[in-house]
Amino acid sequence: MNTISSRIDVIIIGGGLAGLTSAIHLSKFGKKVLLIEKNTYPKHKVCGEYISNEVLPYLKHLGVDPISNGAKQISKIHLTTTKSKLIEGILPLGGFGMSRYYLDNLLAKKAISNGVTILQDSVEKVDFKEDFFTVQTKKTTLFQSKIVIGAFGKRSLIDVKMKRKFIQKKSPYLAVKIHVKGNFPDNLVALHNFKGGYCGVSKVESDAINLCYISDYKMFKKFKNIEDFQEQVVFKNSHLNKIYSNSEALFEKPLTISQISFEIKNPVEDHMIMCGDTAGMIHPLCGNGMAMAIKSAQLACVRILQFLNGEIKTREGLEKSYLRDWNKEFINRLKTGRFIAWLFRNKTISGMAYSVLKKFPFLLPMIIKKTHGKTMHPE
Repeated sequence: MNTISSRIDVIIIGGGLAGLTSAIHLSKFGKKVLLIEKNTYPKHKVCGEYISNEVLPYLKHLGVDPISNGAKQISKIHLTTTKSKLIEGILPLGGFGMSRYYLDNLLAKKAISNGVTILQDSVEKVDFKEDFFTVQTKKTTLFQSKIVIGAFGKRSLIDVKMKRKFIQKKSPYLAVKIHVKGNFPDNLVALHNFKGGYCGVSKVESDAINLCYISDYKMFKKFKNIEDFQEQVVFKNSHLNKIYSNSEALFEKPLTISQISFEIKNPVEDHMIMCGDTAGMIHPLCGNGMAMAIKSAQLACVRILQFLNGEIKTREGLEKSYLRDWNKEFINRLKTGRFIAWLFRNKTISGMAYSVLKKFPFLLPMIIKKTHGKTMHPE
């Protein structure tokens, strides 16, 4: 088993939005970064593929411009109840639609051009001893670094090995994603509720319509397959039925992921700095998980650079600073997300909420602001 002793400032485990953004940010400031990702690029992922415009100035600062790369600019939102009642609104900051297939690949190319080493491998073990991390991969290679960022997604075998609390609880949620070809406004994101779940709809750079829904698994397993479940449950929302009925599937079969957890996670565990979904997930109904992943990467990188450059003197100071920043930025968003998801799961209460929002439409942008952040500026 070989130990790589050459200087690595930061090891990042996971090459999704948070991992890649962290890699670009740190390498921009001259740090030697190793990113370990088990998959190759490009790859489709189960994701809503809508991102708030709050991240655009920061991404442009990193040298990545989604808009000039074909992202769909989104300014309007439609929200429907389980009874297909429609609420229309304007997005306060606006957003854009871009597939993970394209965006992750775009970020990976930028990271590589910055000098980041991207290794296709799986991490088997992470040890922390004498103020250094040792990371062991499946190909039996050992890497050492002062800092490790955990950006390995919603749930991972690493979570199991670390015995993280959230992973020990079974989660009742399943997510499904497909791309279809059909008619849908470029500037619209829609969130359609159905019994036991909700579906996000928006266009991406290829003109494909992304449909990604999350459902209670107990509800789903009553049916023999995805097609039956969609016919009997999802399509009961007339807006979703119309989209599906007048479109053509672009995937051979839907992408799925199960055991999605919205349990509270610790943004720092075993001295590892967690980013993106690894640190915490907002309910997809709020439509802002991708922006949160990018923002968490920025928060982590600012503090990590301060630590590596000697401005933060101790590891304890680094961890406390990041934890404070993370809670300040996200804790209220997550609480609001859980409340909104609960609101629309309940037929009676969602009906009441619909009546209130219909009568007072100015409340919808206010609610959206509670689950979104302010425009990110380079730090």
